[in-house]
Amino acid sequence: MRAMILRAPNAPFELCNVPDPVPGPGEAVARVIACGSGLTIQHIKAGRVAVPFPRIIGHEITGEIVATGAGVRGIATGDGVTAYYYLNCGFCRDCLSQFEPLCENTRGQVGRNCDGGYAEYIKLPAHNFIKLPPQLDYKAHPAEVGVITDALATPYKVLRRASVKAGETVAVFGAGGGLGMHQLMMANWARARVIAIDVARDKFDACRKAGADEVVDASNGGVAEALFELTSGKGVDVAIDYVSSPTTLEAAAKALCKRGRLVTLGGAGKPFLASSADMLMKELSLLGSRYVTRAEILETLDLVARREVWPIVSEIRPLEDAEALHAKLERGEIIGRAALLIG
Repeated sequence: MRAMILRAPNAPFELCNVPDPVPGPGEAVARVIACGSGLTIQHIKAGRVAVPFPRIIGHEITGEIVATGAGVRGIATGDGVTAYYYLNCGFCRDCLSQFEPLCENTRGQVGRNCDGGYAEYIKLPAHNFIKLPPQLDYKAHPAEVGVITDALATPYKVLRRASVKAGETVAVFGAGGGLGMHQLMMANWARARVIAIDVARDKFDACRKAGADEVVDASNGGVAEALFELTSGKGVDVAIDYVSSPTTLEAAAKALCKRGRLVTLGGAGKPFLASSADMLMKELSLLGSRYVTRAEILETLDLVARREVWPIVSEIRPLEDAEALHAKLERGEIIGRAALLIG
């Protein structure tokens, strides 16, 4: 099969012919039709995330099962599928409690700790494949369907994590990024008032089209003050931070109203300061969110199948153009998501 291989951090992709994968017991192989391209995997290519090389990256797939190993149930040859990103065990207390991202026996992630979707075929534990709903035409829209498991399911999970209610005000930090843009969409779908915060002024129009009611230019600071002004001094009900730097987290926490909730995703993991007095007197909640559960992916797939929401995929390229596409990702030039068409 053809595959894009990374042999070292910050190295160019190499288009190679490698043996087709063969499923062992409990495994399945899918033909990859499309694979999403986002910052999560660009961090691997750029050397900001450690992985064992050589590696085939990519996890946001649309595919069809072509072979199954012994003991596989629930999927069969010909099924349209996507993939669950975490290589979790499926049977520990956390997995059985639908806290799969917290699996105590995790073996890493697809495209990071095993080969991923930048290839004509992908082999995974069979339970990592998720069947697509029959109402979702993945053959007509493979790129858009592939990115759902991350670009839309993650913001959907965040809405639940923060208990967002209709009519509340939601501020999204890093709104111009791939996840941030889709968080605007999902918050708008949840009938919240949505405020986009970013430093990239050239993405503000796209933020408004995605669902933002107002935008805040964070390039000169003063973000908390701007949010108080937009809310008549009340503050925001929910702040969702996809940048998660000390600066953005502190501004987000400061801008919360009474019983406000802050959700952090990603970032460099550095400490930040929050007022314990504000936490007490305003009954604030500071929350973290890691990826999604399978149930949340299935629910998000159903939303897309009903066309209640639709992924933003602004650039679709053939597999051979992976290097050029990732250069644009690194420069922050992609609106929403990008994807590679493979098979």
